[in-house]
Amino acid sequence: MSTTSSPDPLADAVPAPPQRKSQLDGLAVLLLLACCVMWGLNQVAAKAALSEIGPLWQAALRSGVAALLVWGWSLARGIALFTRDGSLPGGLLAGALFAAEFACIFLGLQYTTASRMVVFLYLAPFVVALGMPLIAPSERLGLRRSLGLLLAFGAVAFAFGEGLTATGELPRQWLGDLLGLCAALLWAGTTLAIRATRLSQASAEKTLLYQLAVSTVALSLGALATGEALPLAWSARLWGLFGFQAVIVTFASYLVWFWLVRHYPATRLSSFTLSTPLFGLLAGALLLGEPITPRLMLALGGLAAGILLVNR
Repeated sequence: MSTTSSPDPLADAVPAPPQRKSQLDGLAVLLLLACCVMWGLNQVAAKAALSEIGPLWQAALRSGVAALLVWGWSLARGIALFTRDGSLPGGLLAGALFAAEFACIFLGLQYTTASRMVVFLYLAPFVVALGMPLIAPSERLGLRRSLGLLLAFGAVAFAFGEGLTATGELPRQWLGDLLGLCAALLWAGTTLAIRATRLSQASAEKTLLYQLAVSTVALSLGALATGEALPLAWSARLWGLFGFQAVIVTFASYLVWFWLVRHYPATRLSSFTLSTPLFGLLAGALLLGEPITPRLMLALGGLAAGILLVNR
């Protein structure tokens, strides 16, 4: 997910540049917590839906529906999406990385728990922090941020070790964990690709549409190539799980996030995303009955400490 700016969703016309606030107010905190809850629940919804739809088709259709919603939103707001601005190469690259990321997530959820997946995914901010100095020298790492990165990587390695000895219902948990790590690297790669190309100057809607449109095509081709069956009859349960992912998470929450980034300090916003893995752990335990082991909780604590050191 990029941090490019977008037009104010509350305005009726293209707004003047807003005054960025130096502190998070009550509205920002409320919207942030809502987004983090939705992002934590997303992995649970995706895993629950796997009993009725294959992973690649689920990811492809999710991107496709969200792409149509973004296009409709932009059309209604008068946001130009198809002007020539030199962003096509970066958009195709970001879209390909985005597609690979979600292929890893949805395939990985077949082997590991949603709780573990959401923890591994949040290695991505540290990979971004490690790669950003190569793009923007002003964002070089200091001693404190370097220690934060080491702590985060150590926490994730500690959690991954648990999957190597997993037995019972998820004997190949290590494979799902590995795909979660790959997804985190791809998520970070998407962010770095956006920052390093002309896509960084595009609107949030255009940046998001590139990722959704390219991933729709790529994931659909992947589903067809692997012979994954597309369900013809959809239950009310599947409609609910899929609708939540496509409409609430992929479309609405991302646009809210872009609006927040436009109006509030990005560093303070980023520190709030620390709560997402916690919500994911709780949702997995409450809704899917997934175990929360002491080792995973320790890893989450290390990940949290690393985030605080990097973003402080």
